[in-house]
Amino acid sequence: MVVRYSNMRFAFILAAALSAAAQTAQFRPPAVPLIAHDPYFSVWSMADRLYDDDTRHWTGKPNTLIGLIQIDGTTYRVMGREPRNVNPLPQTSVEVLPTRTIYQFAGAGIRLQLTFLTPALPKDLDVQSRPLTYIVWDVSASDGREHDVRTYLDASSELAVNTPDQLTAWSRFRLNGQDVLRIGSRQQPVLEKVGDDLRIDWGYLYLSPDKSDGVSDAAVARPDAMEAFRSNGRLPQSDNLKDQPVARRGGTPVLAIATQFRVGSVPVSRYQMIAYDDLYSLEYFQRKVRPWWRRNGAGAAEMLTLGQVQYADLAARSKAFDDELMSALRRMGGEEYARLASLAYRQTLAAHKLVADADGTPLYFPKENFSNGCIGTVDVFYPSAPFFLLFNPALLEAQMRPLMDYSRMGRWKFPFAPHDLGTWPHANGQMYGGGELNEVNQMPVEESGNMLILALALSKAQGNTRFAETYWPIFTKWAEYLKDKGLDPENQLSTDDFAGHLAHNTNLSIKAIEALGAYAKLCDLTGRKSESAAYRKTAEEFARKVLELSADGNHYRLAFDKPGTWSQKYNLVWDRLLGLNLFPPDVARKEIAFYKTMQERFGLPLDNREKYTKLDWILWTATLTESRADFDAFVGPAYRFANESPTRVP
Repeated sequence: MVVRYSNMRFAFILAAALSAAAQTAQFRPPAVPLIAHDPYFSVWSMADRLYDDDTRHWTGKPNTLIGLIQIDGTTYRVMGREPRNVNPLPQTSVEVLPTRTIYQFAGAGIRLQLTFLTPALPKDLDVQSRPLTYIVWDVSASDGREHDVRTYLDASSELAVNTPDQLTAWSRFRLNGQDVLRIGSRQQPVLEKVGDDLRIDWGYLYLSPDKSDGVSDAAVARPDAMEAFRSNGRLPQSDNLKDQPVARRGGTPVLAIATQFRVGSVPVSRYQMIAYDDLYSLEYFQRKVRPWWRRNGAGAAEMLTLGQVQYADLAARSKAFDDELMSALRRMGGEEYARLASLAYRQTLAAHKLVADADGTPLYFPKENFSNGCIGTVDVFYPSAPFFLLFNPALLEAQMRPLMDYSRMGRWKFPFAPHDLGTWPHANGQMYGGGELNEVNQMPVEESGNMLILALALSKAQGNTRFAETYWPIFTKWAEYLKDKGLDPENQLSTDDFAGHLAHNTNLSIKAIEALGAYAKLCDLTGRKSESAAYRKTAEEFARKVLELSADGNHYRLAFDKPGTWSQKYNLVWDRLLGLNLFPPDVARKEIAFYKTMQERFGLPLDNREKYTKLDWILWTATLTESRADFDAFVGPAYRFANESPTRVP
C-alpha cells in the first residue's frame, strides 16, 4: 500500500508538472511577426494558427502571403486561409525569437518547420537595415518513407500598394542565373502620402528562390497560380503580363514560387527571399533620403545577391544571437519575461527606419503607430531607449541627432525640447500640438526631461560625452527651463497624453528632477565642476520637496493637490540605472508595495483615473523591484494580457 501510494503520488506530481509545462509552452502572441522591417514592410499573422486568417500589415489591412505544401499529390495549407477548400497541415507550435519566427507543422508522414528569418542584428547596420526576409522550408519524413514534396509561396500586390484598387505592374529578370520576380504600383507616388493608417505605394516588392533546382515561378493572378499548383505541383509556364497594369478585378496579382524535391531520411531545406526596395524612405527637411543599405549606390540586385551569398552565415549568426539573448532574458527575468521581450525586440525594430543623411550620417526615425503617425517623437524613443542603449547606442544617437539639429534651427523658438519632427514619412518639422507656432498642447517638461536623461545615458553607454558637447548650449537651455518649471509642472500633457492635461504631476516632476541630476552629471563629466555642483544641489532640493508635496501615507500621489490618488512612478528607473541616487531607496520600495495592492488581472493601471495601462511602463516599474518574486508579480499579468487579449494587433 505504501509503495502504491508513493507511485500514485509521484504520478500525480508528474502529471501536474507536465500540465504546468504544457501551459507554459502555450504562448499565443496577439500578432506574430513574419516580416518586420519598418512601418511599411511589415507583415503579421493575427491568428492562433498561421492558416486561420490572411496575413496582414500591422494596420490590420490584408498583406497576404499564401503558403501551400503538396505531399504525395495531396495539397495542404500552411499559411493563409485560401484556398478554403484545401485542408491545413496541422500546426503544432509557433515560437517568436529576436530574429526568427518558427512554425512547426506535422502530418501526412512529414514534419515541416517554416521559419521567417529576419537577420536583425543590431550591431551590423548594413544587415539590420536590409529589407530582406528569408522564408525557410525545412522538411523531414516522420514515417521512415520517402515522399514527393512540393512547396508553394506567393506574395500579393497588396504589399506594394496602399489600397487594393491601385494599379500594379509586374516583371521578372535574371540575376546570377536565377529568376527574380518584381511588382510595384503603376503610379509610383514616392513619399506623397502622410499619416498613420497607410501602406507603401512606391518602390518594388521582390521574390526570388534560393536556387533554380526544381523551381517554377510566375507573376500571375492568384487563382491561376494556386490552381496550377494544385493540379500538377508547378506554376504556369508564362507570366500573365499582357494585362498589366492590373488591379484586383481578375484576381489578386501575385509573385509565386513553387519548389519540388523528395524527402526521406535526410531532411531538405529550401528558402525564398522576399525583399522590398523603397528607393527613397523619408523626406528630411524637404530632401528625399535613401535607406541606409542604399547609401553607397546599392540597389535591389546587390541586395538580393548579398542575401543569397550571405544566407548560411546570417542564419548561423542569427541563431547564435537568439540563443544568447533568450538565455540571458530567461536568466534575468524568467520565461514569460523572455517571451514578452522577444516580441518587443521585433516590434521595436519594425517601428523604425534607418536612413543616410547627405553626408552619410545615420539617422534613425521611429513612427507613432496606432496614433497620429508622428515621426521622430521624443516620448516614443524615450521608452524604447533602453533597447538601443543595450544593443547599439549608435542607433539612439541616430534618433536624437535629428531632434537636436532641428532644435538649433531658428525655426524652433521655444526654450524647451520639441515633441516630434512631422508626420510619417515627412520629417520636416513639428506637427503635434501648436507645432512651431505656439505652446498650446506641447509637452515642455516631458520632452526636455527625456532629452537630458537620454543625453547622459548615451554618454555612459558610449563612454564619452562627444554627442552632449556637440549640442551643449541646447542642453543647457533645457536644463534651465526645467530648473524654472520642472519641480511643479503646470497644466500640461505628458507622454501619456491620452490621459489628458494634468497640473502638479508627481511622475512628471520626478522626470524633471532626474533630468536635472543627469545634466549635473554631464557637467561633471565635461569638467564643468561648479555648474555640476549647483545643478546637483537643485536636483537634491527638488527631490526632497516633491516627496513632501506628494506624500500620501503608504504611497505618493498622482498630483500634489490630489489626496487619495496614485500613479506609476516609472521615471524613477533612471535614479538606479544612471546612478543618480537623488531619491532614497525607500521611495521605490513604498511604491512597489502599494502597486501590488492595485494590480488588475491584465496589469497594473497607469494611475487611479482609469483601468487602462501601458506595457512599457509596467516593465519599467517592474525594474524598480528588488526581488524576483516582485518582478514576476508585475510581468505575470502583462504576459497574461499578451497571451489572452482578443485584440490581435502588434
